[in-house]
Amino acid sequence: MNNKIKDLRKEHGVTQEDLANAVGVTRQTVISLENGKYNASLQLAYKIAKYFSTTIEEIFIFEEN
Repeated sequence: MNNKIKDLRKEHGVTQEDLANAVGVTRQTVISLENGKYNASLQLAYKIAKYFSTTIEEIFIFEEN
């Protein structure tokens, strides 16, 4: 699953550490999310969307195989 976390983070001037602290994960988790190596749980996706004042669908791009 692709996502726009890195783009949103840079657009808002937020560091990986800032985002990690705000949503209760480690910086490594944010790195893994941005690189597509980890898929967020629904709870984490909701927290990230809420942090950026947007919807889950605007951040996470689901591509059906």
